[in-house]
Amino acid sequence: MKSFPAPALALVETMQATAAQDPARTISFQGAPGANSHRAAIEFAPECLPLPCFAFEDALDAVSAGKAGAAIIPIENSQHGRVADIHFLLPESGLKIVAEYFLPIHHALMAPAGPDGAFGPFEAVYSHPQALGQSRIFLRERGLVPLAYADTAGAAAFVAQGGDPKLAAIAPALAADLYGLKIVEEHVEDAPDNMTRFVVLAPKANDPATLVAQDAVTTFVFEVKNIPAALYKAMGGFATNGVNMTKLESYQKGASFSATTFYADIKGAPGDPAVDRALEELAFHCNKVLMLGTYRCARQRG
Repeated sequence: MKSFPAPALALVETMQATAAQDPARTISFQGAPGANSHRAAIEFAPECLPLPCFAFEDALDAVSAGKAGAAIIPIENSQHGRVADIHFLLPESGLKIVAEYFLPIHHALMAPAGPDGAFGPFEAVYSHPQALGQSRIFLRERGLVPLAYADTAGAAAFVAQGGDPKLAAIAPALAADLYGLKIVEEHVEDAPDNMTRFVVLAPKANDPATLVAQDAVTTFVFEVKNIPAALYKAMGGFATNGVNMTKLESYQKGASFSATTFYADIKGAPGDPAVDRALEELAFHCNKVLMLGTYRCARQRG
């Protein structure tokens, strides 16, 4: 917690004290108050008590420790791809995905005003690497040097704390309100349809049986056997049973490079005969399959 800049730290301490009074209503998130994950928490569950955490691991640990009823974590962005390390952290956390939420992303350039009330010229802009990547064209066209910070709102708090009118931050407009910065320019994201997908994690999984007749998504990770055509054979059951796989991403776990682990989303829920047959065939061709959760589809794919 002490890694937050002073303006953010004061808000964090207040929010932590409030959340401690009712952990069941609390949703933990990574980042300083005012981050996009903060927005996602209060938009997904307006009555929740948002709990800011410095790292993704801290947000997940808050749920495991009973300090929060759920965590909301960004998993992928439409412009900048998957969020680093999330595919490792979700299986290791022991938590289950119980919902998803899609948040439109709008970034603002913000800074403290100079003594005469003027802004800039700016020498550098701080933000999270994802936000910097999503505003790459904007920064390049203006000759602004991007500097990485742990999160967008933390960058805003850092710039506010320093008070240097030559430094700016890219963050949600909410952060400017919280830290007393002025918005220099809104909608600095390069793509107007910029969207981040969040997943909501809780200690207990949804009962898939309650979702069989609904538009559901099932998420899991699996490790194929280290044999020729293992992935091809593992995927065959989804094709033959008419189960739509909407996401498949590979990543290496460990240094042996002996087998590849995959993260996958499919449409449907266990309990549906077609899904059960496909998962059974998948397991036959894999060293392990770990179910991460079944939940309502918040946005149509395709």
